Amino acid sequence: MTGPNRLAIFDCDGTLVDSQANICRAMVEAFTAEGLPPPPDPEIRRVVGLSLTQAIAGLLPDAEHGLHVQLAESYKRSFQAMRGAGLVDEPLFPGVAELLHALDADGWMLAVATGKSDRGLKHCLEAHGLERLFVSLQTADRHPSKPHPSMALLAMAEAGAVPETSAMIGDTSFDIGMGINAGCAAIGVAWGYHAPDELFDEGAHFVADRPDQLPEILKLALSARA
Repeated sequence: MTGPNRLAIFDCDGTLVDSQANICRAMVEAFTAEGLPPPPDPEIRRVVGLSLTQAIAGLLPDAEHGLHVQLAESYKRSFQAMRGAGLVDEPLFPGVAELLHALDADGWMLAVATGKSDRGLKHCLEAHGLERLFVSLQTADRHPSKPHPSMALLAMAEAGAVPETSAMIGDTSFDIGMGINAGCAAIGVAWGYHAPDELFDEGAHFVADRPDQLPEILKLALSARA
């Protein structure tokens, strides 16, 4: 009888792909369309990873919820127009494709837990030919925003894994918080949108400087919990 599967749950934006240019442009267009001064790009990058309405609430904490929802709809329209015009570019970070294939070959189950929509994640993974590698895809369409553990918990259930054999990997404190809340190992990456110190402050067990460090870090993380 075999034990539970090993599962690596990845964030998408800022972890697998560098999508900040698209996100910042769509957010600026959404604010402009609603007659509001757009936030600067560094502030927008700070909220990447949250569900869309939650991210906008982070940018406009004193505004009414109705305005957050209205801006979220404007953002979606802007992003869809950009995609329709062929302006959406979400390149993989160097070494990510090799990492995913190496983990897959080593018997790891792979999942994504992201603030993207179902449609946005599907477009992204298909563009890079990676969709077949993942056994579970969790998005903001069906879950509360990070750091709520819902996405990680369902990914584990679908992958036949348990917290002791699973790790959440992401670039923001929201990802680390979700991993901690789900009882997983929480592993940060240094190439995304939050600084390593912030990830450690949130409780990250490890932070990888490069994708090729993650296979060994994952082994260490799980062995420490055995």
